[in-house]
Amino acid sequence: MQDKVKLSVRSLVEYVYKSGSIETGFRSALSLSEGTRVHQRIQKRYGEDDQKEVHLLADLFYGNLEFTLEGRCDGLLHRNNERIIDEIKSVSRPITDINEDTYPVHWAQAKCYAFMYARDHHLKRMTVQLTYVQSDTNEEKRFRQSFSYEKLEHFIQELLKSYAPYAEMRMLHKKDMMKSIRELGFPFPNYRKGQRKFAGAVYKTIAEGKSLYANAPTGIGKTISALFPAIKAIGEGEIQRIFYLTAKTITRQAAEEAIKLLEQCGLNHKTVTITAKDKICFKEETNCQKEYCEFANGYYDRINGAILDLLANENLIDRKTIEKYALKHRVCPFEFSLDAAYAGDAIIGDYNYIFDPRVSLKRFIEEEKKKTVLLVDEAHNLVDRAREMYSSSLDKSSFLQLSRNFKGMDEGIQQSAKRVNQVFIELRKKCGERQAIVEKDYPDELLQGLQEFAVCAEKYLFLNKHVAEFELLDTYFAVQSFIRIRQLYDERFVTYIQRQRNDIRIKLFCLDPSYLLQRAGKGLKSTIFFSATLKPLNYFKDMLGFSKDDYTLSIPSPFSKDQTEVYIQPLSTRFHDRGESIEPIIKTIKDMLKGNKGNFLIFFPSYQYMEEVYRRFLDENLHIRTIIQRPGMEEGEREDFLAAFIPNAEETLLGFAVMGGIFSEGVDLQGDRLNGVFVVGVGLPQIGLERDIMKNYFHKQEKNGYDYAYTYPGMNKVLQAGGRLIRSENDTGIIVLIDDRYLHTKYQALLPEEWKDFTVLKR
Repeated sequence: MQDKVKLSVRSLVEYVYKSGSIETGFRSALSLSEGTRVHQRIQKRYGEDDQKEVHLLADLFYGNLEFTLEGRCDGLLHRNNERIIDEIKSVSRPITDINEDTYPVHWAQAKCYAFMYARDHHLKRMTVQLTYVQSDTNEEKRFRQSFSYEKLEHFIQELLKSYAPYAEMRMLHKKDMMKSIRELGFPFPNYRKGQRKFAGAVYKTIAEGKSLYANAPTGIGKTISALFPAIKAIGEGEIQRIFYLTAKTITRQAAEEAIKLLEQCGLNHKTVTITAKDKICFKEETNCQKEYCEFANGYYDRINGAILDLLANENLIDRKTIEKYALKHRVCPFEFSLDAAYAGDAIIGDYNYIFDPRVSLKRFIEEEKKKTVLLVDEAHNLVDRAREMYSSSLDKSSFLQLSRNFKGMDEGIQQSAKRVNQVFIELRKKCGERQAIVEKDYPDELLQGLQEFAVCAEKYLFLNKHVAEFELLDTYFAVQSFIRIRQLYDERFVTYIQRQRNDIRIKLFCLDPSYLLQRAGKGLKSTIFFSATLKPLNYFKDMLGFSKDDYTLSIPSPFSKDQTEVYIQPLSTRFHDRGESIEPIIKTIKDMLKGNKGNFLIFFPSYQYMEEVYRRFLDENLHIRTIIQRPGMEEGEREDFLAAFIPNAEETLLGFAVMGGIFSEGVDLQGDRLNGVFVVGVGLPQIGLERDIMKNYFHKQEKNGYDYAYTYPGMNKVLQAGGRLIRSENDTGIIVLIDDRYLHTKYQALLPEEWKDFTVLKR
């Protein structure tokens, strides 16, 4: 009996031809909506007998495999007795740069459709047409070739021959994986308090194809509680792939550890971790031009062999594994991880690989998305991250500099940059003496100039691939991002123009990302948003795109109130009172640490405030060892900071850190490694232009604008910082909340239940 493989035309040709090129230093990526508009414009000109979006299906055999090949061609044209497959492609590069042989993958795709149609209709010959449309200028160029049925059939067989080793490997792996999942048990003897409830809710949500918003506290083992039922859902045929999305590297490592534990229990499963390009790049500078990087040069000649080698020998494909095989096969490690991800049963990576319109993984087709679940860990971080993903800004200085640099070198870039710079000059005049102006609409006069600049810059970059024009490349990317975000612009956005000394910045600022997050998840089987601090739940439901059919879950902490002694020191830490608060804060620290040995962390709302208290604390000459978080700490420095928190310490250690920073989330200092946490302030974001714009926007939406812009994001930082203390049922310690606002009803309502039995300290 032959094994059946369901396969899209696009997946087949992209595997064999590896469309695109990283050797130019960038991949041209048009938005889906732009591509759709181009297709529709061409299709509207079709004749009465022509057809568009024609679904095609063919059952094919190669070796021991039976392939069901499926696809949808853009157009089927009827010209006299001739049948023509029309494949429409939107391109951002100049149309003059495209010739008949520029994109072999496009011919391959169209020839597959031609074969499938000819086979169904018993035709001896088919014509294939490629229609290219330049996205900015709407210029068109067409190429045609005619093929006999025999040649098309031979072509398809050659494609399947190239794809078959990969398909066979994936087929054998799937059989082994499904068997291992069916036999897989929960990796611990018993469920923790609340753990079974969360795991059950995850499975039910996936099975019903809905979304879940879960406040799952530290201590229940939320990582394994999300992954285990999702993997079981693969075994039951509910889904085929898991995306485990996080905001921070340390959370990704927790997911890898959970998968490793399940592997030790018998799981056979391919898990791929995607690491950011600048972190995993082998070169000193991240420059993907083939003249500079030997790992980019000839990448597509070596990648299929590298993928087959990797999948044949590895299951947990983390950063070290990717680097090992990338060096072995001399391929770019970042691009290698992306290509490996398409073969993964689980993918661990940053939020942006799904939600960011500029960098998301685009090659997953709709059928695959319907069998995919997103597990969004530390989902409280996604709100601000999404605002960042769906916003874009440009500075005047970039275009002024380029217009000077390219004078006499490239007239197109020089003139287009000059025109954009002139628009910025007009915007500066519009600001007058004001530091910033906020407008509901986007200045359309800027768009044409940016589009002209993008066309000229792309043409130059294609023709001068060997020249390292980093400033041009960076500005080109920024412009493409700006144009792409402009296509998303609606009533949930504002535009602000801000003076910055001699410069001017314009920003398309996304205020409410909920709709775009919801749209990014459309077509997926299920999404699970979970965090230990998804509070208040109604706020996060509002910001993350909750629908009326979705589920919510709030699990009480499994820890006893007796494990934590909570104190409130009612000082004012408001900005104008910070100078006067320093001595009382130091006194509070001394009083609480008097006679206590152990390890403590104190969190501040800003570096400046932290450093002022730190300097004054050192002046006290106490016999207390101190360490302090510095801006931009390297990975080794972070590890050294955490390594200082040793169990059973003979001297007291006090670590100074910043709320919302690298040590306030995802840090797991269990047992005697951490004995207490001080939190200074209520975590409010610094008052500024963007937060005030958000406040006013949500106020107009009949919500509490101040809470949405300041209170809720701030208290989330407090909960995360305080949450470093109790990580297991054996941990104990103190939490000291230093701010008089903690005695207000609103703030007390936002505290966890186990913190509400507090003692008020005397000043």
